[in-house]
Amino acid sequence: MAGFAAAAAALSLTSCGATKVSEISAGGASSAKCGQFNLAVNAWVGYEANAAVIAYVAENRLGCKVKLKNLDEQVSWQGFSTGEVDAVVENWGHPDLVKKYITEQKVAQDVGLTGNVGKIGWYVPPFMVKAHPDILDGKNLNRYASLFKTSESGGKGQILDGDPGFVTNDAALVKNLKLDYKVVFSGSEAALIQSFRQAEATKKPMIGYFYEPQWFTTEVPLKKVNLPAYKPGCDADPAKVACDYPLYKLNKLASKKFATSGSPAFSLVKNFSWTNADQNAVAKSIAVDKMAPEKAAKKWVDAHPDKVKAWLVGTGVN
Repeated sequence: MAGFAAAAAALSLTSCGATKVSEISAGGASSAKCGQFNLAVNAWVGYEANAAVIAYVAENRLGCKVKLKNLDEQVSWQGFSTGEVDAVVENWGHPDLVKKYITEQKVAQDVGLTGNVGKIGWYVPPFMVKAHPDILDGKNLNRYASLFKTSESGGKGQILDGDPGFVTNDAALVKNLKLDYKVVFSGSEAALIQSFRQAEATKKPMIGYFYEPQWFTTEVPLKKVNLPAYKPGCDADPAKVACDYPLYKLNKLASKKFATSGSPAFSLVKNFSWTNADQNAVAKSIAVDKMAPEKAAKKWVDAHPDKVKAWLVGTGVN
Protein backbone atom coordinates (compact mmCIF):
# COMPACT_ATOMS: atom_id res chain seq x y z
CA MET A 1 0.00 0.00 0.00
CA ALA A 2 2.91 2.30 -0.41
CA GLY A 3 2.58 5.94 -1.31
CA PHE A 4 3.78 7.79 -4.37
CA ALA A 5 6.64 9.81 -2.84
CA ALA A 6 9.34 10.36 -5.43
CA ALA A 7 12.01 10.40 -2.79
CA ALA A 8 11.15 6.88 -1.68
CA ALA A 9 11.16 5.65 -5.25
CA ALA A 10 14.62 7.08 -5.77
CA LEU A 11 16.22 5.10 -2.97
CA SER A 12 18.37 2.14 -3.90
CA LEU A 13 17.80 -1.41 -2.81
CA THR A 14 20.88 -1.34 -0.64
CA SER A 15 20.23 1.92 1.20
CA CYS A 16 19.16 2.07 4.81
CA GLY A 17 16.48 4.03 6.63
CA ALA A 18 12.97 3.91 5.19
CA THR A 19 13.79 1.10 2.78
CA LYS A 20 14.35 -1.30 5.66
CA VAL A 21 16.42 -3.68 3.56
CA SER A 22 16.82 -6.81 5.64
CA GLU A 23 16.99 -10.23 4.14
CA ILE A 24 16.03 -13.38 5.96
CA SER A 25 16.19 -16.86 4.57
CA ALA A 26 12.95 -18.73 5.02
CA GLY A 27 14.95 -21.95 5.36
CA GLY A 28 14.63 -25.19 3.46
CA ALA A 29 16.81 -26.81 0.84
CA SER A 30 17.31 -25.44 -2.63
CA SER A 31 17.01 -27.56 -5.72
CA ALA A 32 18.65 -27.32 -9.11
CA LYS A 33 15.22 -26.91 -10.71
CA CYS A 34 14.03 -24.05 -8.56
CA GLY A 35 17.12 -22.50 -7.04
CA GLN A 36 16.81 -19.15 -5.24
CA PHE A 37 13.51 -17.29 -5.22
CA ASN A 38 13.71 -13.62 -4.16
CA LEU A 39 10.37 -12.52 -2.74
CA ALA A 40 9.66 -8.94 -1.65
CA VAL A 41 7.79 -8.42 1.63
CA ASN A 42 6.09 -5.05 2.10
CA ALA A 43 5.26 -3.47 5.44
CA TRP A 44 1.79 -4.71 6.37
CA VAL A 45 0.74 -8.02 7.81
CA GLY A 46 -1.69 -8.90 5.02
CA TYR A 47 1.15 -8.86 2.52
CA GLU A 48 3.28 -10.80 4.99
CA ALA A 49 0.56 -13.47 5.06
CA ASN A 50 0.63 -13.79 1.25
CA ALA A 51 4.42 -14.02 1.24
CA ALA A 52 4.58 -16.50 4.12
CA VAL A 53 2.22 -18.96 2.45
CA ILE A 54 3.89 -18.67 -0.97
CA ALA A 55 7.34 -19.08 0.62
CA TYR A 56 6.24 -22.10 2.64
CA VAL A 57 4.84 -23.88 -0.41
CA ALA A 58 7.84 -22.92 -2.56
CA GLU A 59 10.25 -24.40 -0.05
CA ASN A 60 8.36 -27.44 1.12
CA ARG A 61 6.76 -28.52 -2.15
CA LEU A 62 9.10 -27.13 -4.80
CA GLY A 63 12.44 -27.27 -3.00
CA CYS A 64 13.18 -23.58 -3.57
CA LYS A 65 15.54 -21.54 -1.47
CA VAL A 66 13.38 -18.53 -0.64
CA LYS A 67 14.95 -15.23 0.31
CA LEU A 68 12.42 -12.83 1.83
CA LYS A 69 13.32 -9.16 1.41
CA ASN A 70 11.66 -6.55 3.63
CA LEU A 71 11.31 -3.55 1.34
CA ASP A 72 9.22 -0.44 0.87
CA GLU A 73 6.87 -0.89 -2.04
CA GLN A 74 8.49 1.47 -4.54
CA VAL A 75 11.91 0.01 -3.77
CA SER A 76 10.57 -3.48 -4.47
CA TRP A 77 9.80 -2.43 -8.04
CA GLN A 78 13.37 -1.26 -8.54
CA GLY A 79 14.51 -4.80 -7.78
CA PHE A 80 12.86 -6.07 -10.96
CA SER A 81 15.57 -4.44 -13.06
CA THR A 82 18.50 -5.53 -10.86
CA GLY A 83 17.43 -9.13 -10.34
CA GLU A 84 17.20 -8.61 -6.58
CA VAL A 85 13.41 -9.06 -6.57
CA ASP A 86 11.63 -11.82 -8.48
CA ALA A 87 8.06 -11.16 -7.32
CA VAL A 88 5.74 -8.77 -5.52
CA VAL A 89 2.62 -10.58 -4.32
CA GLU A 90 0.24 -7.78 -3.30
CA ASN A 91 0.21 -4.68 -5.46
CA TRP A 92 -2.15 -1.77 -4.76
CA GLY A 93 -2.30 -0.11 -8.16
CA HIS A 94 0.60 2.33 -8.67
CA PRO A 95 -0.02 3.46 -12.26
CA ASP A 96 3.17 5.53 -12.17
CA LEU A 97 5.26 2.45 -11.37
CA VAL A 98 3.37 0.33 -13.90
CA LYS A 99 4.25 2.88 -16.56
CA LYS A 100 7.91 3.03 -15.56
CA TYR A 101 8.76 -0.62 -14.97
CA ILE A 102 6.22 -2.50 -17.10
CA THR A 103 5.41 -0.21 -20.04
CA GLU A 104 8.65 1.72 -20.49
CA GLN A 105 11.50 -0.36 -19.05
CA LYS A 106 9.75 -3.69 -19.71
CA VAL A 107 11.51 -5.36 -16.77
CA ALA A 108 8.33 -6.53 -15.02
CA GLN A 109 4.93 -7.93 -15.83
CA ASP A 110 1.50 -8.39 -14.30
CA VAL A 111 0.95 -12.05 -13.39
CA GLY A 112 -2.69 -11.96 -12.35
CA LEU A 113 -4.96 -11.25 -9.43
CA THR A 114 -4.43 -12.44 -5.87
CA GLY A 115 -8.17 -12.87 -5.36
CA ASN A 116 -8.12 -10.18 -2.68
CA VAL A 117 -10.19 -7.02 -3.03
CA GLY A 118 -8.65 -4.00 -1.35
CA LYS A 119 -10.51 -1.08 0.16
CA ILE A 120 -8.97 2.10 1.56
CA GLY A 121 -10.83 4.86 3.34
CA TRP A 122 -11.51 6.84 6.50
CA TYR A 123 -12.92 4.84 9.38
CA VAL A 124 -14.26 5.48 12.88
CA PRO A 125 -14.68 3.10 15.84
CA PRO A 126 -18.17 1.56 16.20
CA PHE A 127 -19.06 3.53 19.34
CA MET A 128 -18.87 6.79 17.40
CA VAL A 129 -21.59 5.72 14.99
CA LYS A 130 -23.89 4.91 17.91
CA ALA A 131 -23.24 8.34 19.41
CA HIS A 132 -23.28 10.26 16.11
CA PRO A 133 -25.07 8.24 13.39
CA ASP A 134 -24.61 10.93 10.74
CA ILE A 135 -20.83 10.97 11.06
CA LEU A 136 -20.56 8.37 8.29
CA ASP A 137 -21.66 11.06 5.82
CA GLY A 138 -18.46 12.88 4.87
CA LYS A 139 -20.43 16.10 4.38
CA ASN A 140 -20.80 16.27 8.17
CA LEU A 141 -17.12 15.92 9.06
CA ASN A 142 -16.47 19.61 9.73
CA ARG A 143 -19.32 19.60 12.23
CA TYR A 144 -17.39 17.05 14.27
CA ALA A 145 -13.84 18.34 13.74
CA SER A 146 -13.51 19.60 17.31
CA LEU A 147 -14.05 16.07 18.65
CA PHE A 148 -10.88 14.89 16.94
CA LYS A 149 -8.45 17.60 18.05
CA THR A 150 -5.16 16.35 19.48
CA SER A 151 -1.89 17.88 20.61
CA GLU A 152 -0.47 17.09 17.16
CA SER A 153 -3.26 18.44 14.99
CA GLY A 154 -2.74 22.16 15.59
CA GLY A 155 -6.27 23.05 16.65
CA LYS A 156 -7.85 21.07 13.83
CA GLY A 157 -9.38 17.63 13.79
CA GLN A 158 -6.85 14.83 13.45
CA ILE A 159 -7.03 12.19 10.75
CA LEU A 160 -4.63 9.47 11.79
CA ASP A 161 -2.76 7.71 8.99
CA GLY A 162 -0.37 4.77 9.27
CA ASP A 163 3.02 4.30 7.64
CA PRO A 164 3.94 7.35 5.52
CA GLY A 165 4.77 4.92 2.72
CA PHE A 166 1.21 3.60 2.38
CA VAL A 167 -0.97 4.67 -0.55
CA THR A 168 -2.77 7.79 0.65
CA ASN A 169 -4.62 10.74 -0.85
CA ASP A 170 -5.57 12.03 2.58
CA ALA A 171 -3.72 15.37 2.57
CA ALA A 172 -5.22 16.23 -0.82
CA LEU A 173 -8.68 15.15 0.33
CA VAL A 174 -8.50 17.40 3.38
CA LYS A 175 -7.48 20.36 1.23
CA ASN A 176 -9.82 19.80 -1.69
CA LEU A 177 -12.88 18.95 0.40
CA LYS A 178 -12.16 22.02 2.56
CA LEU A 179 -12.07 20.03 5.78
CA ASP A 180 -10.91 21.47 9.09
CA TYR A 181 -8.56 18.55 9.67
CA LYS A 182 -4.86 17.71 9.64
CA VAL A 183 -3.31 14.38 8.63
CA VAL A 184 -0.99 12.95 11.30
CA PHE A 185 1.03 9.77 10.73
CA SER A 186 1.13 7.10 13.43
CA GLY A 187 4.19 5.57 11.75
CA SER A 188 3.10 1.97 11.24
CA GLU A 189 0.23 -0.43 10.74
CA ALA A 190 0.66 -1.71 14.32
CA ALA A 191 0.44 1.80 15.79
CA LEU A 192 -2.68 2.58 13.75
CA ILE A 193 -4.38 -0.61 14.91
CA GLN A 194 -3.52 0.06 18.54
CA SER A 195 -4.93 3.58 18.28
CA PHE A 196 -8.26 2.28 16.96
CA ARG A 197 -8.32 -0.44 19.62
CA GLN A 198 -7.76 2.06 22.43
CA ALA A 199 -10.27 4.51 20.97
CA GLU A 200 -13.03 1.91 21.01
CA ALA A 201 -12.10 0.66 24.50
CA THR A 202 -11.94 4.13 26.07
CA LYS A 203 -14.65 5.73 23.91
CA LYS A 204 -12.20 8.38 22.74
CA PRO A 205 -13.20 10.00 19.42
CA MET A 206 -10.97 8.99 16.52
CA ILE A 207 -11.04 9.03 12.76
CA GLY A 208 -8.30 7.47 10.70
CA TYR A 209 -7.09 5.85 7.53
CA PHE A 210 -7.70 2.12 7.32
CA TYR A 211 -8.12 -0.63 4.78
CA GLU A 212 -9.32 -4.11 3.98
CA PRO A 213 -8.43 -6.97 3.88
CA GLN A 214 -7.28 -6.59 7.48
CA TRP A 215 -7.70 -9.09 10.30
CA PHE A 216 -8.34 -6.29 12.84
CA THR A 217 -11.82 -5.63 11.46
CA THR A 218 -12.86 -9.01 12.89
CA GLU A 219 -11.87 -7.71 16.35
CA VAL A 220 -13.19 -4.15 16.08
CA PRO A 221 -15.69 -3.69 13.21
CA LEU A 222 -14.63 -0.23 12.11
CA LYS A 223 -17.16 1.84 10.17
CA LYS A 224 -16.22 3.55 6.91
CA VAL A 225 -17.01 7.23 6.33
CA ASN A 226 -18.54 7.93 2.93
CA LEU A 227 -16.60 10.53 0.98
CA PRO A 228 -17.65 11.74 -2.51
CA ALA A 229 -18.04 8.61 -4.62
CA TYR A 230 -15.11 7.41 -6.68
CA LYS A 231 -15.45 7.77 -10.44
CA PRO A 232 -12.80 6.63 -12.94
CA GLY A 233 -10.26 9.41 -13.40
CA CYS A 234 -11.23 11.40 -10.31
CA ASP A 235 -7.85 10.59 -8.78
CA ALA A 236 -5.80 11.13 -11.96
CA ASP A 237 -4.12 14.22 -10.52
CA PRO A 238 -2.91 13.38 -6.99
CA ALA A 239 -2.96 17.06 -5.99
CA LYS A 240 -6.61 17.52 -7.01
CA VAL A 241 -8.19 14.36 -5.58
CA ALA A 242 -11.60 15.11 -4.07
CA CYS A 243 -13.16 11.64 -4.22
CA ASP A 244 -13.06 8.43 -2.21
CA TYR A 245 -10.60 5.65 -2.92
CA PRO A 246 -11.44 3.03 -5.56
CA LEU A 247 -11.77 -0.67 -4.89
CA TYR A 248 -8.47 -2.35 -5.67
CA LYS A 249 -8.36 -5.74 -7.35
CA LEU A 250 -4.99 -6.66 -5.92
CA ASN A 251 -2.51 -8.30 -8.24
CA LYS A 252 0.89 -9.95 -8.41
CA LEU A 253 3.98 -8.82 -10.30
CA ALA A 254 7.11 -10.60 -11.46
CA SER A 255 10.33 -9.64 -13.15
CA LYS A 256 10.53 -10.57 -16.83
CA LYS A 257 13.72 -12.52 -16.06
CA PHE A 258 11.94 -14.59 -13.41
CA ALA A 259 8.91 -15.14 -15.66
CA THR A 260 11.07 -16.67 -18.40
CA SER A 261 13.46 -18.56 -16.13
CA GLY A 262 11.53 -21.82 -16.08
CA SER A 263 11.40 -21.72 -12.27
CA PRO A 264 8.45 -23.61 -10.81
CA ALA A 265 8.19 -20.77 -8.29
CA PHE A 266 6.93 -18.53 -11.10
CA SER A 267 4.07 -20.94 -11.81
CA LEU A 268 3.27 -20.93 -8.09
CA VAL A 269 3.13 -17.13 -7.98
CA LYS A 270 1.03 -17.00 -11.14
CA ASN A 271 -1.45 -19.59 -9.82
CA PHE A 272 -1.65 -18.21 -6.27
CA SER A 273 -5.15 -16.95 -5.43
CA TRP A 274 -7.15 -16.80 -2.22
CA THR A 275 -9.81 -14.74 -0.47
CA ASN A 276 -9.79 -11.85 1.97
CA ALA A 277 -10.90 -14.31 4.65
CA ASP A 278 -7.97 -16.60 3.85
CA GLN A 279 -5.50 -13.75 4.14
CA ASN A 280 -7.07 -12.47 7.36
CA ALA A 281 -6.82 -15.92 8.95
CA VAL A 282 -3.08 -16.15 8.34
CA ALA A 283 -2.49 -12.50 9.22
CA LYS A 284 -4.34 -12.94 12.51
CA SER A 285 -2.22 -15.99 13.35
CA ILE A 286 0.87 -13.84 12.86
CA ALA A 287 -0.31 -10.60 14.47
CA VAL A 288 -2.55 -11.82 17.28
CA ASP A 289 -1.51 -15.39 18.02
CA LYS A 290 2.17 -14.43 17.60
CA MET A 291 2.91 -17.42 15.45
CA ALA A 292 6.06 -17.36 13.34
CA PRO A 293 5.03 -16.62 9.74
CA GLU A 294 6.17 -20.04 8.51
CA LYS A 295 4.13 -21.77 11.23
CA ALA A 296 1.07 -19.67 10.44
CA ALA A 297 1.55 -20.58 6.78
CA LYS A 298 1.86 -24.30 7.58
CA LYS A 299 -1.33 -24.18 9.63
CA TRP A 300 -3.28 -22.69 6.74
CA VAL A 301 -1.67 -24.87 4.06
CA ASP A 302 -2.39 -28.07 6.01
CA ALA A 303 -6.06 -27.03 6.29
CA HIS A 304 -6.47 -26.17 2.59
CA PRO A 305 -4.87 -28.92 0.48
CA ASP A 306 -7.19 -28.45 -2.50
CA LYS A 307 -6.30 -24.77 -2.90
CA VAL A 308 -2.61 -25.54 -2.64
CA LYS A 309 -2.95 -28.33 -5.23
CA ALA A 310 -4.41 -25.83 -7.68
CA TRP A 311 -1.45 -23.50 -7.16
CA LEU A 312 0.97 -26.31 -8.04
CA VAL A 313 -0.42 -26.87 -11.56
CA GLY A 314 2.41 -26.48 -14.04
CA THR A 315 5.17 -26.78 -11.46
CA GLY A 316 5.86 -30.47 -12.06
CA VAL A 317 4.67 -31.29 -8.51
CA ASN A 318 1.32 -32.87 -7.70
